[in-house]
Amino acid sequence: MTALTLSTAAAPGLRADAIVIGVAKGAGSRSGDLVVAPGAEAVDKAYDGKLAGVLQTLGASGAEGELTKLPAPAGFKAPIVVAVGLGAEPDAESEDAGDEGYDAEALRRAAGVAARALAGSKKAAFALPVDSPGAVGAIAEGILLGAYSFDVYKENGKDAKAKNGKAPLAEVALLGGKPRDAAHKGAVARAVAVSEELNRARDLINTPPNDLTPAAFAGIAQTAAKEHGIKAQVLDDKALAKGGYGGILGVGAGSSAAPRLVKLSYTHPKADKHLAFVGKGITYDSGGISLKPAGHNETMKCDMSGAAAVFAAVVAAARLGLEVNVTGWLALAENMPSGSATRPGDVLRMYSGKTVEVLNTDAEGRLVLADALWAASQENPDAIVDVATLTGAMMLALGSRTFGVMANDDAFRSAVHEAAEEVGEPAWPMPLPEHLRKGMESQVADIANMGERMGGGLVAGLFLREFVGEGITWAHLDIAGPAFNEGGPFGYTPKGGTGSAVRTLVRLAELTAAGDLG
Repeated sequence: MTALTLSTAAAPGLRADAIVIGVAKGAGSRSGDLVVAPGAEAVDKAYDGKLAGVLQTLGASGAEGELTKLPAPAGFKAPIVVAVGLGAEPDAESEDAGDEGYDAEALRRAAGVAARALAGSKKAAFALPVDSPGAVGAIAEGILLGAYSFDVYKENGKDAKAKNGKAPLAEVALLGGKPRDAAHKGAVARAVAVSEELNRARDLINTPPNDLTPAAFAGIAQTAAKEHGIKAQVLDDKALAKGGYGGILGVGAGSSAAPRLVKLSYTHPKADKHLAFVGKGITYDSGGISLKPAGHNETMKCDMSGAAAVFAAVVAAARLGLEVNVTGWLALAENMPSGSATRPGDVLRMYSGKTVEVLNTDAEGRLVLADALWAASQENPDAIVDVATLTGAMMLALGSRTFGVMANDDAFRSAVHEAAEEVGEPAWPMPLPEHLRKGMESQVADIANMGERMGGGLVAGLFLREFVGEGITWAHLDIAGPAFNEGGPFGYTPKGGTGSAVRTLVRLAELTAAGDLG
């Protein structure tokens, strides 16, 4: 991953391949003008204070994500200046204006755009606004996430001279950051821990399913757990059968790659709160006997994104030393059609003891989650949050960049939504309408795994609620839209696996550790 350091060096004398600055759309009396953001004063001075005009002549507007390159002024050791748009300038003249600087997410996205554009460079200096530790952390996070690439399956791997592309930006000096300031150092350390684990989740999501089987995923989790002082327990197919985990076994029955249930336990000696995170880990989803049509299965290696997010969040919590106990449950299976596969019409006896009539084998994520949710409930945590690429219906409702949040407690749903928005992960609170429960009634079992077609994402949430222990606060994140980006990269988000929900889970753990989450 890109090496990042805080630096008090002046931009003109710094040896680098590029100097990155921020520009914005002016506010107040400067409305309509392009303005140079704080942090770039030395660069602007070298252009005799006319940098904004030069950039405007080149077509720059300051819009979010916009990037303009121009030759560095005389005397600079870096050859180019890269101006990246921050969007609207904070309006200091507004009656409602506070002491806030640029929005953290705007800084994060701008840093990501610049880092990705500088792929192939050895070193860059970022002279973006760093008026607070929060800004330092946001910029660092944007750089580390924006520079991500997945090249292990390309010729020569991540070799800088690989024929298939440029190596990620190797090193960044964050100008204006204070190397001896505890808050600034802490912000960078947090950004590194969270970004490294989020990028690990991206790697898992992008890994082809022939290499990332349930057993392989479980092995990766065990190795990471050992490295970071996390207790790992893995139930293989024999242990799952002995324990009565009918949901996970039913989904994995058609594959030669047997399912696994992984439990990762991070404990802190001073913690008095316990969070449980549960992740859907379908390492490949063909739909099973209810086979997906052509055009809908090419990206189904991403159906384990929820488990990847949970895994990454637990490891990040351990690396940050958060004063909270966090247990992660990874429900891992491969959903394939074969002579041994679960059929539509079959009835599964779940770990909770309830029976489920399987009407559609492509509604498999809720089956593996149901067993894991019940297992998590047996430890009576303070709250459970599950994460899953669960329904196409949620994508139809919220699009490809926003995940849905459902819960059995309105206040907790609001808290999860606020945490997601705080860290820059678009989310939206969704209801659990009681009238939709009737559609899952079965003549032969306690419940069916399908209900009404309309509102299918909410139906799935209602199904999962049936397997949460009584009295336990629970939330469900349906990340089907933002988990895998099939379009072009934007901000700090690459094409392919995104690591959606990792930062939300980490933030929930931080809030719980601080006593600020219920």
